[in-house]
Amino acid sequence: MSAPDHPPGTPPSAAIDSRAAALLEPLTALVIEAGAAILAIRQRAHGIETKTDGSPVTEADLAADRIIAEGLARLAPDIPSLSEERACDAKLPFADLFFVVDPLDGTKEFIAGRDEFTVNVALVANGTPILGVVGAPALDLIWRGHVGHGAARVICDASGITAVEPIQTRRLPVSGTPWIAAASRSHGDARTEAFIAARPGGTCKTLGSAVKFGRVADGSVDIYPRLSPTSEWDVAAGHAVVVAAGGKVTDARGQPLRYGTGRSDFILPEFIAWGDPAAAP
Repeated sequence: MSAPDHPPGTPPSAAIDSRAAALLEPLTALVIEAGAAILAIRQRAHGIETKTDGSPVTEADLAADRIIAEGLARLAPDIPSLSEERACDAKLPFADLFFVVDPLDGTKEFIAGRDEFTVNVALVANGTPILGVVGAPALDLIWRGHVGHGAARVICDASGITAVEPIQTRRLPVSGTPWIAAASRSHGDARTEAFIAARPGGTCKTLGSAVKFGRVADGSVDIYPRLSPTSEWDVAAGHAVVVAAGGKVTDARGQPLRYGTGRSDFILPEFIAWGDPAAAP
């Protein structure tokens, strides 16, 4: 298969769109399964190692990655995947359709005993995420979306899914009404802080992991800027959910993001998730 040569944002074909729709429920079940494994490991002592880039990795990261890898191989053996824990094995160039996986986003939150960590799975077509599932197992929440078909917040417990609620991003508040920006608890940077400070009338809400995308998608937060480098697997699933919910995800100049090119070890230099697409440049 050749590398994708479509401009970012090119609508997927009807066949790809139909396949994405068919994968939504199975991927949700897979995220629930991986989340349950993470929670089981959290209940007992577990080892922490340091990867070559200096970031931590735990038994829970690896267990969730194994579950997702095996599940994707069953569900869609013809679709390649890019996972944080297996990025060194990625074979470039990617085809027009591939998965992007972060089996445990927010490992630092997990290690610190906080609940804001997630399991992220995205389906990318033509370099753009079209389907995303972001599970927060310790919060009993999943945000999921299929671009062009809407987004939902899924409530679940040990017995399974208990409710599925359609969600939408919200328009920026009118003048004089505070708007809310999501900021990273573990990865603050001066450029992002300056961006938020330059927007008058705003408040900042500190959150961990891809929970921030979920809160933009469900209208709890208006904007999530990250103007420092981060990895594609941290962003892809949340990107799809926000867009499916009516928002937009761009770089700081308002340009689309492109996934799967392999540039700079799959690093995105920056991004902004806008609840109100009209607010983007």
